[in-house]
Amino acid sequence: MHSQSHHTTQQGVTLIELMISLAIVSILILSVGPMMRDILIQNRLIGQINELSAVVQFARHTAVHEQATTVVCPSTNFITCDNDWNEAKMVFLDLNANGQRDVEEDIVAGAENTIDNFYLQGPAGVIRFQDNGAVATPATLLLCHNVNEARFARALTISLQGRVRLSRDSNNDNIHENNAGDALVCG
Repeated sequence: MHSQSHHTTQQGVTLIELMISLAIVSILILSVGPMMRDILIQNRLIGQINELSAVVQFARHTAVHEQATTVVCPSTNFITCDNDWNEAKMVFLDLNANGQRDVEEDIVAGAENTIDNFYLQGPAGVIRFQDNGAVATPATLLLCHNVNEARFARALTISLQGRVRLSRDSNNDNIHENNAGDALVCG
């Protein structure tokens, strides 16, 4: 008779292996965590500024296409314009050019307020596009994250000709500048 030796195989990990694995995971989380936060903020920022740009550009296009004054403004009820640009936005044909939406003036576009963890600073009044696409007063919409770090700021500038321009980081310091070349400042 042959003697059979039974070998048992180890299943699981030792305490030392577990501690080393946890140390590696902790180091990875500590080093990658802040970068992930920044990436998520940047992605939301880009989405917010693109949505805002689309609403403003649609208003300009509508003014030219309909050959009528078109207004973009913040609104809590989609009936009257407010001054808080953190509210929802509405676009309407301002047939009597009074800067306010009247009963006979239909909303041609609207954007719900989706600016969580961000805030938007804009002009004191409405943005009014004339039938040629120009505006009477240039405007800037500044979008900032609640942490108030300049690297998380973006601006849309609307020129007198009605062109919408997104801020850029022209000197590669991770902070966007306005049209004059000055760094955007939040807070």
